[in-house]
Amino acid sequence: MLSHKQIWSAIDALADRHDLSASGLAKLAGLDPTTFNKSKRIAANGKERWPSTESVAKILRATGEGLEEFVGLVEQGRAPIRNLRYVPLIGFAQAGANGFFDDAGFPAGVGWEQIAFPDISDEHTYALEISGDSMMPLYRDGDRIVVSPGASVRRGDRVLVKTLAGEVMAKQLARVTAQRIELQSFNPAYEGRGFDLTEIAFMHRIIWASQ
Repeated sequence: MLSHKQIWSAIDALADRHDLSASGLAKLAGLDPTTFNKSKRIAANGKERWPSTESVAKILRATGEGLEEFVGLVEQGRAPIRNLRYVPLIGFAQAGANGFFDDAGFPAGVGWEQIAFPDISDEHTYALEISGDSMMPLYRDGDRIVVSPGASVRRGDRVLVKTLAGEVMAKQLARVTAQRIELQSFNPAYEGRGFDLTEIAFMHRIIWASQ
């Protein structure tokens, strides 16, 4: 499992690697300079505060680092082989084709590559590489999203949805009822979508994004 200390230490190490302070790293990524201040890592009530996936993705983009490099920083001082696992990766466009997912919505078949990722409990975790600009500005061409079929999904989560017709999309879950889901697009140029649950093959939560 990842710890609060590991994640923040990795951000500090990333800043050091590029001769920056934590605030300098935040500014480079277009974030508020205080985003990574040590005073913001623990709330007034003592609760741990974690950096958002979006902020981590932005600092990786700004520094030209990849997810694998960040994972390496997270794992510094530990045995990386024991704490890393490899998750299957395919292109986003491939995900709509037959043969890449089984009936339960888990990765299956051949054609998947492998990328390193911190070991997590969901053995069916997989990754997709974004193509095109339909999900900008959140996800750009070449970004990778890591998806957990076993993670619980609730309104406001970023999700990967595949319909029974074979259409695959990454959206934000805007509303869900017993019969229907409403999805909001990341790119304002694209309208939201709505589906009856009977039209959905699976809906999985996006737990990480990187370049």
